[in-house]
Amino acid sequence: MNSKILKYLLSIILLLFIFSCDKNNPTKPKDNNDPVMHDYMVATADIIIYEVNIRAFSNSGTFQGVIDRLDSIQALGINTIWLMPIHPIGVIKTVNSPYCVKNYTEVNPEFGTLDDFAALVSGAHEKGMSVIIDWVANHTAWDNPWISNKTWYTQDSNGDIIYPAGTNWQDVADLNYSNQDMRKEMIRSMKYWIENADIDGFRCDAADYVPYDFWKQAIDSLETLNRQLILLAEGTRSDHFSAGFQMNYSWNFYNSLKNVFCDDYSAGTLFTAHNSEYASIPEGKHKLRFTTNHDESAWDETPMTLFNGKNGALAASVITIYLGGVPLIYGSQEVGVTETISFFEKDPINWLLNPDMQKAYQEMLSLYNSSEAFRSGDLTTYSDANVAIFKRSGEQEEFLIYVNTRNQNISVNIPSALMNTSWRNAFNDSEIQLSQTISLGPYEYLVYTVNISVSD
Repeated sequence: MNSKILKYLLSIILLLFIFSCDKNNPTKPKDNNDPVMHDYMVATADIIIYEVNIRAFSNSGTFQGVIDRLDSIQALGINTIWLMPIHPIGVIKTVNSPYCVKNYTEVNPEFGTLDDFAALVSGAHEKGMSVIIDWVANHTAWDNPWISNKTWYTQDSNGDIIYPAGTNWQDVADLNYSNQDMRKEMIRSMKYWIENADIDGFRCDAADYVPYDFWKQAIDSLETLNRQLILLAEGTRSDHFSAGFQMNYSWNFYNSLKNVFCDDYSAGTLFTAHNSEYASIPEGKHKLRFTTNHDESAWDETPMTLFNGKNGALAASVITIYLGGVPLIYGSQEVGVTETISFFEKDPINWLLNPDMQKAYQEMLSLYNSSEAFRSGDLTTYSDANVAIFKRSGEQEEFLIYVNTRNQNISVNIPSALMNTSWRNAFNDSEIQLSQTISLGPYEYLVYTVNISVSD
């Protein structure tokens, strides 16, 4: 064969090979218009959110105080940080709440500067964590510059701007979503933080109070920035998901958890609440699961009080983290703070409390991160009044969880489907074969695992 023809054919074969490899490269974008997902971001189903109350997070109550603890947050197993409102707080009719926003495109000087905030976001990204900020879209401070545009606000019959109807939030002025100019400025302000501080999304406060069509308009507009965003709605409306949110709140499950641990409801009601919440949302969307957050720890009680001490708090967390949903950890619960935590003033957390409890949370979340069974596996539940018994099954392994929801010793019958099965303790590697019954101490939890390929 002529050498020139041979070289030509080899060149063609090489080009076809390169094209084939490029075509099958899973890292190559399918379309130049696909949203950019940075390396530190994870899929919605894999998110673990950590809420930061900036005022309580350090003695200084500043952005730098959060930066100084980024290693501790990362070590817990967190991949997404939610910062409570970072904006200046109004001084007219004020109660000094961070949810009283004086200016949407500035940072609260109490916390630091815009450069300090950018350093916090960048530092989190370098450690593999996303950052979302609280967005208060329903109302503003009375001294927000927007107040000069009276039609941007809801008014009474006398033409006076009012605070949100049906609430006692007298420190804030209710926004009027019939005004298109206000809507555009709200969306512009949201974009500002993505474009200028590289944040990764929003936890949207009081989302149930804001009309669906605004959320749809805002999220559609945010998507033009070509960024994969994390969007969490503080609310329970089903239309949050069709508007574009990936997650909303799980208050029904939280209330069921309190009913079981505090009022001796059957443990089975937890499974009913879980199934009911997930039956009402689209596939691929999620509920935020928690044993506390800034509201509960300020107005209700901390998990240490609600769930009757350290063991009860940990037991409630095991159910909340492993049963399903996106887990939320409120900064402070991992060290077992007992006193309610304010967000209206500096209220520093004592990070030296209960190191054993912090270790337990690290173990829980490490296990959660290590297996897709918890995040996307099949759920099987078993009926018992006192012990929450459920199984999460993935492609390669299964996990069987027992949680005593009572502050007393409990002996529970092994479900017939589990009799004579062998398991390994997921935390200490000890082996166990289930026979007729199993005994658990007060609020004791057991997490067993088995490799499916071995058992089959």
